[in-house]
Amino acid sequence: MIKLIVGLGNPGQQYEKTRHNAGFLFLDGLASASGGEWVKESKFDGFLAEIVIAGRKVILLKPGLFMNRSGSAVGKVARYYKFVPEDILVVHDELDFDAGIVKLKKNGGHAGHNGLRDIIVHLGSNEFYRLRIGIGRPSNGKAVADFVLSIPTKNEWALMSLIFDFAARYVRQMIEGDMAMVMNKLNSKENFD
Repeated sequence: MIKLIVGLGNPGQQYEKTRHNAGFLFLDGLASASGGEWVKESKFDGFLAEIVIAGRKVILLKPGLFMNRSGSAVGKVARYYKFVPEDILVVHDELDFDAGIVKLKKNGGHAGHNGLRDIIVHLGSNEFYRLRIGIGRPSNGKAVADFVLSIPTKNEWALMSLIFDFAARYVRQMIEGDMAMVMNKLNSKENFD
């Protein structure tokens, strides 16, 4: 059962609507739809909201540190609430999928994603779940860093918005622990073109 949902992104207005902030954007929508209000919690290096879904309290976390240091906030919240890695869902941008694709997986490496790398270090485990939001890869030799820190095109944004809504429909089942069913539903959906 998922008890902590972490959205990855970078703090600051200049990063707010960028591809790299897909995790923050997903959590903002989830908090808004579920009546959660963000509170800055300095002791956790982040912003927390509490929501209740399926009769269960769930903590939402947006780390207040830059992406490559976000594991510190995740580790602090996990230790404070005594969450084990299997209780945690991390929502992040995924270069390996085009916009309009979302997949759920458990464990694995970080595939060069600095946010995941830092979470693995601070949890001492890779046994958490990941909701991977496709953002695609840069074309024309554009640097990956510039691409992920830029704003999606209008079409990409429309696809990402559809994905946020689609994945949010399965949050209840994730909280209830039916991860295999959710993986089957999300991982078989190719895109929304």
